[in-house]
Amino acid sequence: MLHLRVMSPAELTDEVLGVLESDDAVSGLAVLRGSAIRPAGDVILADLAREAANDIVGRLRATGLHHHGSIELEPVRTWMSLSGYLAELRTPGYSADSVVWADVTQRSYEETELNWTYLSFMTLATTLAGIAIVVDSQILVIGAMVLGPEFGAIAALGVALVRRRPALLGRAAGTLLAGFVAAILLAFTAAVGARLLGWITVDVVTGERPETAFIYTPDKWSFVVALIAAAAGVLSLTSAKSGALVGVFISVTTVPAAGNIALGLAFGAWPAIWGSALQLMVNLAGMALAGWATLALQDVVWSRVALRRARTEARARRRML
Repeated sequence: MLHLRVMSPAELTDEVLGVLESDDAVSGLAVLRGSAIRPAGDVILADLAREAANDIVGRLRATGLHHHGSIELEPVRTWMSLSGYLAELRTPGYSADSVVWADVTQRSYEETELNWTYLSFMTLATTLAGIAIVVDSQILVIGAMVLGPEFGAIAALGVALVRRRPALLGRAAGTLLAGFVAAILLAFTAAVGARLLGWITVDVVTGERPETAFIYTPDKWSFVVALIAAAAGVLSLTSAKSGALVGVFISVTTVPAAGNIALGLAFGAWPAIWGSALQLMVNLAGMALAGWATLALQDVVWSRVALRRARTEARARRRML
């Protein structure tokens, strides 16, 4: 169940109410006339089945409401309503499976902001990955994977392609590139400092590391794991279930590869640099491809669900006539 709040100019309120009142997926509806100050007008509150959110938001956007007022959606975690239960039964599909594209798109824009926080997490994660490689610790590698914030931008690439948002595509690609470049450069600086202090020697970087050798030795499984992880990650982001997302963070070798590139640059270990760069590219390519494919499949499935819902509503209106 979702809660909808609309700030509507007075001249659009009746049209908005018409959209909501005519939809069987809306289980509760209220209007507070004259209570909005900016824009001057009304506040409309509604409860609706998550499965119908895309259709309803689309019809509200068609009124031009988002240009003159606002449309807000938020999940209702706990609710007790017979009318709400019946509304969900009447709406095709399942709540946990439904994709609310407005929410997914907005989150994609937020996740691709190249801000101080994003760069800080990327740098900390890459530096921690470098330390993990030096001490040959898988536990620290996992910590670096979880700390890295890059998955949101990778998923945004798929959202941009499926929703045809070229501006988002460029923003996501730019954020990924700038984030990895900045993190590698700062981790490289830290590695040079550690080398000058004698904390790290070239033998540590170029020697055998049985626990972390996978970071710079990509193979076919690297690509397969990236595909599976990204598909699971996108599903957790777009559905009402998000418990699988942490599993994505500890499955792909992006940040650890960046950390090893920084170490290799500090010590001139070119085989490690090329191997890590290939690992990074394989993981990024696999995740971007799987993210796009998963979102494209969801788009096709939910388009068909929307058509089935439209046919059901049309039959119901014909019976009423």
